[in-house]
Amino acid sequence: MPRNWIIAAALAGASWSSIVDAKVTAPAGSKVFRLDGNGVTYALGVDDKGYLQPLYWGAPLGADDALVAVDPARANEPVMVKAPGELSGFDPAGSVTPQEYPGQGEGLVSEPGIKTVFADGNRDLVLKYRAHHVEGETLVVELADIRRPLTVTLRYTMDPETGVIGRSATVRNGDTRPVRVDQIAAAVFTLPVGDDYRLHYLTGRHAAEWTQKDVPVTPALTVLESRRGSTGHGNNPWFAIAREGKTSEESGPVWYGALAWSGSFRISVGQDNLGRVRIAGGYNSYDFSWSLKPGETLDTPVFYAGFAGDGIGGASRRFHDFQMRRILPDGERAKLRPVLYNSWEATAFNVTEAGQAALAQKAAAIGVERFVVDDGWFGARDSDKAGLGDWTVNPRKFPNGLKPLIDRVKALGMDFGLWVEPEMVNADSDLYRAHPDWVLNFPDRPRTEGRNQMVLNLARTDVRDHLLTVLDKLVSENDIAFLKWDYNRNWTEAGWPEMPVEDQQRVYVDYVRNLYHILAELRRRHPTLEIEACSGGGGRIDLGILRYSDQVWPSDNTDPADRLIIQDGFTRAYAPAVMMAWVTDSPNWANTRVTSLDYRFLSSMQGSLGIGANLDHWGDADVATARKWVAAYKTIRRTVQRGRLYRIAPPQGDDATAATMYVAQDGAQGVLFQMLHASMWRDNPAAIRAEGLDAKRTYRVSVLGGGKLPDGVPVQASGAYWMERGLRAPLKGDYVGTAFVFEAVK
Repeated sequence: MPRNWIIAAALAGASWSSIVDAKVTAPAGSKVFRLDGNGVTYALGVDDKGYLQPLYWGAPLGADDALVAVDPARANEPVMVKAPGELSGFDPAGSVTPQEYPGQGEGLVSEPGIKTVFADGNRDLVLKYRAHHVEGETLVVELADIRRPLTVTLRYTMDPETGVIGRSATVRNGDTRPVRVDQIAAAVFTLPVGDDYRLHYLTGRHAAEWTQKDVPVTPALTVLESRRGSTGHGNNPWFAIAREGKTSEESGPVWYGALAWSGSFRISVGQDNLGRVRIAGGYNSYDFSWSLKPGETLDTPVFYAGFAGDGIGGASRRFHDFQMRRILPDGERAKLRPVLYNSWEATAFNVTEAGQAALAQKAAAIGVERFVVDDGWFGARDSDKAGLGDWTVNPRKFPNGLKPLIDRVKALGMDFGLWVEPEMVNADSDLYRAHPDWVLNFPDRPRTEGRNQMVLNLARTDVRDHLLTVLDKLVSENDIAFLKWDYNRNWTEAGWPEMPVEDQQRVYVDYVRNLYHILAELRRRHPTLEIEACSGGGGRIDLGILRYSDQVWPSDNTDPADRLIIQDGFTRAYAPAVMMAWVTDSPNWANTRVTSLDYRFLSSMQGSLGIGANLDHWGDADVATARKWVAAYKTIRRTVQRGRLYRIAPPQGDDATAATMYVAQDGAQGVLFQMLHASMWRDNPAAIRAEGLDAKRTYRVSVLGGGKLPDGVPVQASGAYWMERGLRAPLKGDYVGTAFVFEAVK
């Protein structure tokens, strides 16, 4: 079966023998199309006035189910969707017709797919169906304005295993004069009329990312956006829509999606004037316009979206699976994330060859597999006030270059990584002194600094090519396996004064496109190089950057209790396979909370394990504890990183207990983490029921890291037993935890 397939066929008079045999079809005379994936049907069609209408999106329908009523007396005529008429003088037909991708015209009062201004000042854009065809595994539908030579091409793909739809749009100006595009979405999705929809989204701020919110969907538009030039900490470009009273963690309908874009974005959710729910997402229209030259096209990012009938948890697992197979570099062939050590908290900017070598020795002794030197190894970098932009090794700190340290790290059985922040520059740097015009700026306006740095204008091809050259040289001349790619401020003065005035706002698109170009080309030239996406933690995590990143840094906040909440929010949208989680020092810098080393490891082992503590401060007992947990993690790593996630008791509200379970894709192993926030005398917590095991298989249970099973817990039992009866961990105290491993008995 091909990796992606589309069914595009008449819903009357056509049938398919089975899902396995499904393919792209578009029978002559039909203008009703259907896409089917595992557990999902999506349908659209052209009405009798030429509008492209959404027809259905949800649980799978039968192959012969017709979504368009057919008059038996006229059964031999082509199937056509009926367009609504005028509702009233206040609601003309154009405003009440549900359009798959509407132009801003003909009385439209809901969110448009695209808004334009023609050269003569006309702002009315009415898009109607012109043609469709199939390109391999992609359905392509072309819309055109009713008068002007402007077209929009829509593309649809569907993943057969998860039913995730990929939608994007391309606008083309066929006129002899420019057309200004003021707003453009990748897609507009529609759900049926209902007053019980609730929107779930993720928000926050630096060091407090991934906060979960949910609000009712109403005619008052909810807008998730970033105006920062990057994805931002404030709102992530992900959504989920559930039905109140019908949807829970493990049951009920959920529609979800995420925009694959790492720049300023906008996703709007609200009811239209007839109560239908509409979701539109694409480039943020704030401070954006694009002068589309004659014959020029503008492509949107891809907006991925899906449906699940098994609740919020089911939606997450489907989307995780889709990301791991379709988005992440190398897909199903991707390596498991190695246990990583990062030197930042140990040395900050005081980086020396001898000091890093000593840390590497200690890291290797506890089982670390990747050693990363953080900020401070390059240029005149003794603080955050100088050196950014000068990506050459500091000769005072590394008199013989990086090779002696890299050789030492590799001799200890680890690979070597470096921290970089290529998109930024300090005023006190050789690069800025040579090219002050290379930063985002408006002439005669301040050049605002954040963290003592400015943003290089990657939209410029000379800046793009320079960065690619210096990074390629750095990796080529050193045995570097990994780059931690950071981005520590947002945009101000987003000017591009070298461009004509009408083209200066292209910076919001061209910057991100050139970022992707650098990452893609760097990976092409160095196929074994791995990259971590970081932006002061979770400030730039999205499906766009994940195409070029093997892992991400969700938050600078490494407090283990806070991290449980952060990680719970993160995994609503993104796969644990990429989620780095570090064990750092106590008290934690973020909130001065004191926690045990055991608790810190158990929190971090629920993602891709890293260590960022100052190993120079560890005693023998700490080293022994770390060695035990690192070894234990390696026995469950595949299940945690590539398995199915079940949120049994999310770390929310006043609940004392949090419980999370990971189950291997083949069901052979499960890992149940139970974390206690606080306890009172004579607490009598309920048993925690496992989830996701095979009810008919027998599983042997053990305590991760060794130790005695709690009284009354059998050594082995059926999956049904563990999921129905569960087990109790008699945890006492504050900030304590344990983990149970379930191994299928052969």
